[in-house]
Order: sequence, then structure tokens, then C-alpha cells
Amino acid sequence: MASFSYSGAIQQYLSSPSPSPPLIGTHKLKKTSHIFAKKQEGDRKSTVTNVATRQLPLIVPSLEKENMVWRTSEHDQHVAWTSVRQEKWDGELDVEGEIPQWLKGTYLRNGPGLWHIDDYKFRHLFDGYATLARLHFEDGRLTFGHRQVESEAYKAAKKNRKLCFREFSEVPKPDSFLNYVGELASLFSGASLTDNANTGVVKLGDGRVVCLTETQKGSIVIDPDTLETVGKFEYSDNLGGLIHSAHPIVTDSEFLTLLPDLVKPGYLVVRMEPGSNQRKVIGRVDCRGGPSPGWVHSFPVTEHYVVIPEMPLRYCAKNLLRAEPTPLYKFEWYPESKGFMHVMCKASGKIVASVEVPLFVTFHFINAYEEVDEEGRVVAIIADCCEHHADTSILEKLRLQNLRSYTGDDVLPDARVGRFVIPFNGSTYGELEAALDPNEHGRGMDMCSINPNYLGKKYRYAYACGAQRPCNFPNTITKVDLFDKKAKNWHQEGAVPSEPFFVPRPGATEEDDGVVISMISEESGDGYALILDGSTFEEIARAKFPYGLPYGLHGCWVPKK
Repeated sequence: MASFSYSGAIQQYLSSPSPSPPLIGTHKLKKTSHIFAKKQEGDRKSTVTNVATRQLPLIVPSLEKENMVWRTSEHDQHVAWTSVRQEKWDGELDVEGEIPQWLKGTYLRNGPGLWHIDDYKFRHLFDGYATLARLHFEDGRLTFGHRQVESEAYKAAKKNRKLCFREFSEVPKPDSFLNYVGELASLFSGASLTDNANTGVVKLGDGRVVCLTETQKGSIVIDPDTLETVGKFEYSDNLGGLIHSAHPIVTDSEFLTLLPDLVKPGYLVVRMEPGSNQRKVIGRVDCRGGPSPGWVHSFPVTEHYVVIPEMPLRYCAKNLLRAEPTPLYKFEWYPESKGFMHVMCKASGKIVASVEVPLFVTFHFINAYEEVDEEGRVVAIIADCCEHHADTSILEKLRLQNLRSYTGDDVLPDARVGRFVIPFNGSTYGELEAALDPNEHGRGMDMCSINPNYLGKKYRYAYACGAQRPCNFPNTITKVDLFDKKAKNWHQEGAVPSEPFFVPRPGATEEDDGVVISMISEESGDGYALILDGSTFEEIARAKFPYGLPYGLHGCWVPKK
């Protein structure tokens, strides 16, 4: 397989027509009773949990410089969009309620958490340096920690007090024309692209834990017990390329991902076995429209097939070269290029279906499964995603200035559970429609998880962040029932929940028998870990953090050995 040339892609496109001192220590709270209130809104039911806020005793020792992040002048803004207060913290939390005894393991959450270098402030949510948070559950007790991921980009910025690598919207400022030329040359080679692994974290089948982002060099191994950075995850094959899907499909038996090809627009579908760093090609999909591949932040699989989305929001190398970002950053919207869904057989690498679908915009696919007839033959693939009504404005809404300057207006773009139907009857067209009434979840939908035992299989429940409007960002935790087409919603006024992560109870026979874990950032500046019952969707426990954390993105579960 020919290796990918980033410089060739660039040339092809160019030739074409200060806060309070950090808190250190372990803080104890008295266990309290819970107040559950169910609020009726039309035909919707919302589960609203209110627990009285208690003041934590403050322990403010002297600080070592290496423990502190750079000071910032951020004031009077939601802690979700404020840089993390210090580089690391670790300690046991006091639990209100009861954590199930069966819950034994570690929930890891990754995400951007540091959005400034001295007085220089980053533009976009996705620019921030990675902050890894850890919740370890054992015998009803909960320990918590967070730490910065020691990427080369983070270490260089910390040492030089300036941006040194290209982030999502940020570009290093050259001191001279010669430096500018040199920076372009390093872009051609990929050397200036960031390794800031701030998007997700996965546990491989061999036990290694890797933080990821959209650049391949941003694959970093960490220790799940200490959160220390172990080193780079180096791919040992010669497939080349500099970008990949930020959300691979990872199970105990395999690792699947997509490698976009910017020179000859298409995607390589690759597999990596546990214990290996070598990716092997399953097959290739050529794009059917547009000058470049569609952005593939995530993709779904079924038991026997990989589904490759070709979104009309496509990579744009010209935008990558700009010193200042466009509203769509490194992408461009090509509605005339249409949208497509391709289906590849995992075993043979052959394309078994390729259909045009209505225009769509999605960051995150939820799940997919095979629809079979009475004789067990696959007649269609069903693929669900968090779909933004083909509206690209969601990217601009995630600028930090927009998130921090919320005035109470309802500005969050609508979203839905978008359901693709990809027929296997030879048709050239597929369907896209809402899987349930979007008003069930406040017309907000993103940051999803499912019971991992139902990956690639027909499923009933999904957990995501929805909306209680007016809002400028998803502000509820939502349980979606795709059979009854209903949703239950948890909401706390002024709170910003991160991705709800479902952990099934060992030995469970019901799909929703387990717990949902989320980290909550509060308007007051505080924050806490929240545990909901996966079935009833009522709160069963929470534990307050020593201080509020910035918003995080995606996580994984590491079972106790």
C-alpha cells in the first residue's frame, strides 16, 4: 500500500483552481439524604436532582512551582471553560450516597483543560492542552486525581512560554519571514502538527491505555493508576499518513480505525491486534464526491461490517495553511459534493454497499447494527449518530469566547439522534431521519455512550448530553430509549455535565443494568463526580471535587485486575 504524502496533498490543494490558590488534600463530607424531583414538561419527563451544596474545608499549603499551571486572568466565567487550577491533584473523596460494591475499576476522562499560555489565550475549546482525570472505584470508596498529559506540545509551551505546535485553531507566530517559511516546511512534513492528545482515551486489548487525538503523532501511552505519561505510542507499520479518526473502535480483541487519504481522496480501513503496534489494511474506500475526504471524527461498526461515513464537511488543506482560522477551521463545507455512507466487510475488505444520503453533520456515531429478514439475511445496516441537521455552525459555537460570554439566549444549534438506513438491495440511496422526537431530549444531542456489550448489535438504550433550553451548550444527561422513543433527562441549573459513561453490572442480563458516570462542572466554580442508576436514572451517589474542573470530552473504563 502506497504511503500517504502530506506535502503532496498540500501542494495539490495550493495548485488547484489569576484564580485563588489551588487546594490540596483530602476533604470529607457528611453523607446526606437525596431529594429527587420529577418534573413534567408537556409529554416529557425530566429527572431533576437537587442536593444542597456544602462548603469544603480548605487546606491551602505552599505550592511547588512544578505543581502549578500558568496563571491566568480569567474571572467570573463558568469553571467548565476555565483552565484547570493546577497541574495535578490526587486524593480520596467523601461520597454522598452509596456506590455499588460491584463497581470496581477506574473511569478515565480526557479533554482539553488548559487554554492559555501566560497571557496568550486560545480561541477554541478543542485547542486546550490535555487534562486527564481519574475516578477509581473500589469497595464503595472513590479516589480522584487529575494530571496534564505530557505531550511534546505541552512541554514545549511550558518551557518556551509560547505556542510551539499547530493546535485545532492556533498557529505558532513566526518571529521572521524565514521562520514563517520554516514553519510551512514543517507543516508539509507534519513536524509542526500537534501531538496534544486531548480528545479521548482507550484501553487496548493488551491493557495499554492510550490518549488520542486526530493526529497520529498524538497517540500517547499513560499509566491509568498514576496518570503519568509513559511515552509515545509508535505505529510500527509503513502506512504513513498524519491523521486518523479520533475515535477508533476498541475491544478486547481488536482495534479498528480509518486513515483519510488527502492525495487520492478516500479512506484506508485498518486493524491492529492486541499486543501489536502494527496496523494492517482491511480495505480502501474511494470518496464519491468533493475534492477531499469528509471529516471522520468517528465511525460505527456492526458485527460483520465497518461503516465509513463520507460527510460533506471535508478536510481543507488551504485552511490548514492560514495563519488565522476560518469559521470552519481546517474543514470546508461542500454541499454540492453530497453525503455518502459506505459499508465494508470486515473479513474480505470488499465494499458491499455505497449509498447517497441526505446532507449531514456529525461528530459522534452512537452505534450500528445489522437488520436481518426472517431467514437471517442482512437486508440493511442501521447506523445512529448525534446529527446536527447538516448545520456546520456548531464548530463556531465552540469558540471559547462564545462559551464564556453566554447571556441566557437560546443559541445551541438543534441536534437529534440521526438514524441512517443503508439498504443491501442494490439501491443507490439511503435514508436519514430522527430516531425519536428531538423534543424528548431538548433538541440537544452529543457525547454519547452505550452498554459496550451491545457494540455493533441491535440495542435499545443510549446515554448522551441533551439540552434544557435556553442554553448555549448541552446541559443535561439523557437516557434515550430507542424502542419506546422516549428520553429521561437529568438536569441541574447552571451545571455542565461531561459525557455520561455507562458501566454494566457484571453478570447483568438487562441492557440498562449498570451505572452512568459523569463529571459535573458547576456555575459556582465547584464540581463533583455523579453516579446515576442506569435503569431508573436516579442519582445514587456523588462526590465533590476539591475544586471544579474544566469540561472534558471522552473516557474509558479500566476494570480492576
